[in-house]
Amino acid sequence: MFTLMDRQLIVSYLKAYLICLVSMLGLFIVVDLFTNLDNFTDGKEGFEQVMDHILKYYGIKTMQIFDRLCEAIVLLAAMFTVALLQRNNELLPLLSAGVSTRRVVRPVLLSAFLMLGLSILNQELVLPHIDSYMAESRDFKGDKETGVQGGYETNGIHISGRSAIKKDMTVQGFTCVFPPKLGSESLTTLQAKEAHYENGGWLLTDTTPKEIQNWTRTDLLKWITPGTYFLHTSDIDFDTMIRPKVWYMYCSTWNLLKELARAHSSQVAGVAVVFHMRLTRPVLGMLLVFMGLSIILRDQNRNVFVSTGLCLVLCAIFFMSVFFCKHFGDNEYISPALAAWFPVVVFGPLSFVMFDAVHT
Repeated sequence: MFTLMDRQLIVSYLKAYLICLVSMLGLFIVVDLFTNLDNFTDGKEGFEQVMDHILKYYGIKTMQIFDRLCEAIVLLAAMFTVALLQRNNELLPLLSAGVSTRRVVRPVLLSAFLMLGLSILNQELVLPHIDSYMAESRDFKGDKETGVQGGYETNGIHISGRSAIKKDMTVQGFTCVFPPKLGSESLTTLQAKEAHYENGGWLLTDTTPKEIQNWTRTDLLKWITPGTYFLHTSDIDFDTMIRPKVWYMYCSTWNLLKELARAHSSQVAGVAVVFHMRLTRPVLGMLLVFMGLSIILRDQNRNVFVSTGLCLVLCAIFFMSVFFCKHFGDNEYISPALAAWFPVVVFGPLSFVMFDAVHT
């Protein structure tokens, strides 16, 4: 049962969380907007079009930035809640009444855990449905050339291209490679000057060669006229071709698992690291909160600003460690599972030792 003090701390935490969230997101938007203002005004007619582009872009980008900063915001909110509790001399009377320090901060820990749940909901339910192309390129109209990633079909066909235009759903320099025993006895390569995506496949024009001899798999590649083919695809659609290099950061955990199960999955190491990090993310977030509160509560006579500075240093060390582990996993220096779980192994015991050392 929550006491009056518990409810007060929960309200204080939610206020601090909202202030930190608005401040950090607002700071990012202001800096990013003025840095890239030319990109938003280029080709726009009138103030309304510019504002419409800005609002739509940052409506999408905000979800991505929140995903990157959610753990830091949770820590800052918990830190400011406890720091204000100490500064207002509200902690000492509770300790004098026999209430332990761990019992006092329990509602703060519970609130932090619930706020970490927002990051999971954002990752699983919101990010998979946003326009990742717009979030990475700021191209709302889709009339600019963009890079092409390509990939493998389930049947082994490899598809790639030179550049693409989203507005027309066309890919320039389209290339598809058919493995042996798939309509031919040897490796078959078909290049097209331009490919237009339609529902269920690609219309290839101005191809080389103009006609493939002895081709039997018309269910995969249908000849129309010399130099014109229709390629049936099930996995590689236009959105897959133009997705950013970090496309897997926008996928849900279930889709990541399905991607890893594919025989010809590209960027396997990076996808596997992100998948394992999804499993460790809530644990790492709570470990960060435990260590931050431990620094503030361990020496209650320490200046609040000094404790805040130490928490920021801890936060920097923590995220640098996670970043380097991810980097090593992406480049296959260590296994993806180790890259994700190594920070838990290192900071887990440390956080519990630090929290246990808090004076009660």
